[in-house]
Amino acid sequence: MASAETIFDVGKAGCNIITREQAQETTRTADGADSASDVPVKPVKAASTRSPWNRKNPYRAIVLANNLLSGPESDKEVRHYSLSLGDSGIEYQAGDGLGVKPVNNPELVDALIGRLGVGPDTTITVKNSQNRLDELLTHSYEIGVPSVDLIEAVAARTGDAELRSVLEADDRATLHAWAWGKDVLDVLAIDGSLALDPVELLGLLRPLQHRVYSISSSPLTHQGTVDLTVASVRYRSAERDRGGVCSTFLADRLTEGETAGVFLTANKSFRLPTDDAAPVIMVGPGTGVAPFRAFLHDRRARGASGRNWLFFGDHHRGSDFIYEDELRSFSHAGILTRLDLAFSRDQSEKIYVQHRMREDGKELYSWLEEGAHFYVCGGMDMGKDVDSALREIVVEHGGLTDGQAEDYVAELKSSKRYLRDVY
Repeated sequence: MASAETIFDVGKAGCNIITREQAQETTRTADGADSASDVPVKPVKAASTRSPWNRKNPYRAIVLANNLLSGPESDKEVRHYSLSLGDSGIEYQAGDGLGVKPVNNPELVDALIGRLGVGPDTTITVKNSQNRLDELLTHSYEIGVPSVDLIEAVAARTGDAELRSVLEADDRATLHAWAWGKDVLDVLAIDGSLALDPVELLGLLRPLQHRVYSISSSPLTHQGTVDLTVASVRYRSAERDRGGVCSTFLADRLTEGETAGVFLTANKSFRLPTDDAAPVIMVGPGTGVAPFRAFLHDRRARGASGRNWLFFGDHHRGSDFIYEDELRSFSHAGILTRLDLAFSRDQSEKIYVQHRMREDGKELYSWLEEGAHFYVCGGMDMGKDVDSALREIVVEHGGLTDGQAEDYVAELKSSKRYLRDVY
């Protein structure tokens, strides 16, 4: 066992693969029932100078709220976060994202240090700076997601047949499938006799990456603050409870008054139309509704006259309709012209947002013909299903051939009237 005085030096980190928590944590959501003024407000102008806040230098935003939104019977945990932008000077627009710098789970950090057989206060030199091992594993390195470099090194050192077979397949999908839901400790557990010192391990890991969530508030309504709603990723595997690196950091270790490192990630390709009279169709099931909450608040604050149509859904109306009061309020105020709902598990036959689109295909096509902008936000599979439904609607109600429908949709995209934020 290395003593606390032992000094190590670590080099460059390894590569990354995408696993369960990264795929699910790119979730974008929001809630909260802040009232909006009926008086039109001028849009906030973009900052004239580059913000000092970025992934290497995030702003420490004070947490104003961390509230559970999903019902007790839900099989999901969706939480609403409100963060103060304080004196940061951060200016955002509806459609933008917020980068959040996570902090690793202390239990996983302790388990890794125990696996290495050293003390938490072991000193490591990184870029000519001495740091404690526990601090590095907590704040600087990705341990919830194993890197390709680590997997390759363990395969070479252990000769594990399964792992070598996965790597020899030379197929990204096969590697991702094997790594799905695994963390660094799982990879090291392939061979309990495998000995790595801290330098070797850190040299095979990659830097701890930020996660980006769609902002679900409007700067015109929620001045000085930014809202997020995040689905907490939790699961159990190999007799251990697991969680998404950033979503459980937010949910479990950030209470009101504490701070999180954040920075703006502008999304200029997912903006409301500049013409406030233009109709808007939004498809955002589950947490994908996040930017559309921002859109609705923004259009209300701007006094936009254009009609707004939202397709929203989830598993169960009783436990997963996390925006009900606010969306009903938008409907009663005339801001939300149409609200079509699809709760897939409330009946024997699963019903999704694309089914609701087809049911009202004629009306949807008429909105497009009247210049509507069409937005989609959510998971990639959902995005594909919605895209297919859109093309079918154009064929059926536009009287077009498949080829003509392809051209029609292509024109929507080229004119920036069909925008997607899928992940």
